[in-house]
Amino acid sequence: MDMSRVLQGARAPALIGTAVAIALIAPAFGQSTTPAADRVAASVNGVQIRHSEVVAMIETLPAQYQQMPIEVLYPALLDRLIDGKLLGAAGRAKNLHNEAEVKRKLVAYEDRLIQEAFLTAEIRSQVTEDALKKRYDESIKNHPTKEEVRARHILVDTEDKAKAVIAELKKGADFANVAKARSTDPAAAQGGDLGFFSAEQMVPEFSEAAFKLKNGEISQTPVKTNFGWHVIKVEERRTQAPPTFEDTKDDLSQEMSREVITGVIAGLRDKAKVERFNMDGTPMKAN
Repeated sequence: MDMSRVLQGARAPALIGTAVAIALIAPAFGQSTTPAADRVAASVNGVQIRHSEVVAMIETLPAQYQQMPIEVLYPALLDRLIDGKLLGAAGRAKNLHNEAEVKRKLVAYEDRLIQEAFLTAEIRSQVTEDALKKRYDESIKNHPTKEEVRARHILVDTEDKAKAVIAELKKGADFANVAKARSTDPAAAQGGDLGFFSAEQMVPEFSEAAFKLKNGEISQTPVKTNFGWHVIKVEERRTQAPPTFEDTKDDLSQEMSREVITGVIAGLRDKAKVERFNMDGTPMKAN
């Protein structure tokens, strides 16, 4: 793999924003990329490049390359850092660092870094392991275990047709075959199989009838809904347990991080005096 092409196309440092802050901060909760021994990786005209700089540069790569072993990335990353040191030194030799435009961009970039560092600190102080577990426990209380049934059905447009289907099934006809032949529902191709569902996922009349049936039992009277007339067979039941803490931890972290950022910004706005002006310089009317 030509890592030089990858690095040439790598994104520049991202502007701070809610989505960026969450993407960078929340998944890295509790982690650190700083190596224990920050040894010298290279020396360019006496200026040292540290191992931590190489590691930090990985964060500027597309996600798929960040998963690669550092041993694979290291040579190309180090070359790019060496090039950067050489270019920076050459620019300073021409006094470019004192140009007004360069200074303006440096101030703007420094401000973005400070914003990111501030939000990172706020999120890490509030989105703790204990806070995540508390949020998980609260969500579980609101989402108790659910009973689900797996059912098949045959849908027809009249009650008489539904009664005829029930009579045919009582004589020993295979439910799936009858569904394929008679049902007008798209699930007919699968023998009327609707898979597993909870009560609230179906219209009330259908759910009420289905959840009263035992495994293997077929409704003995047609069930009317706004879709037509149904004959239902329950195949099996199960209790759907809520997701585990580990399964939901990343989502909870993202959710809480968004809340922290929104709250922090709202708090700062409440304490600040903000004046807005239109493009022509006139004061902007308050919303």
